Amino acid sequence: MPRKPRMYLPGMPCHVIQRGNNRDACFYAEQDYQFYLECLQDACRRYRVAVHAYVLMTNHVHLLMTPEDSEGISRVMQSVGRRYVQYINFEYQRSGTLWEGRHKASLVDAEAYLFTCMRYIELNPVRASMVPHPGEYRWSSYRTNGQSEPSQLVTPHALYLAMGQDSEQRQFAYRGLFEHQLDEADIHAIREAAQFCMPLGNDRFKQQIEAALGRSTGYAKRGRPGIREEDALYF
Repeated sequence: MPRKPRMYLPGMPCHVIQRGNNRDACFYAEQDYQFYLECLQDACRRYRVAVHAYVLMTNHVHLLMTPEDSEGISRVMQSVGRRYVQYINFEYQRSGTLWEGRHKASLVDAEAYLFTCMRYIELNPVRASMVPHPGEYRWSSYRTNGQSEPSQLVTPHALYLAMGQDSEQRQFAYRGLFEHQLDEADIHAIREAAQFCMPLGNDRFKQQIEAALGRSTGYAKRGRPGIREEDALYF
């Protein structure tokens, strides 16, 4: 059965997930996280992709990115994946694959889900009980989006910039979003969209995507496994 093509559109944010093979770790030491971010920054600059939010977990990665063209995200992920695997294999004297197949990608309706998706991504370490607050986790974009930590990787989305007249106002407003828990329905919607590489949005948004792509975004649920509770931290 042919693989379902992923969907990318210029100027539209996309939630991307890359996971370690067989749930194995893909980061072993501090320098590994740093090198991955360097690879990501280089690739995004080269292929004109903006990163709005990210988190690097022990065995998977979440990214919220907007490309300038439909090929940008694929090229970024190919570049990062190739460079990072070469680095890991050399550094730890290993061989073989590191990632679990192809990355997942879900187009995001920015008006409805941009901030929800950003919160979902940056709250991953909290859901995994690694830290009590996202600001205490070093390998995510929260400190940049909410706490003024400088970053050459993160590019604010237009909706983020509209949150305030200056960076201090925007960061204050952004931190306020984290005072409330994510709605369970939103969590389920994000996970399902990521699992099946579907657009994250309402039916009208999905119809707009189909019109722009010239093909259906639907999938047949028959025979497809659901998301298990033990897989939750991978989304």
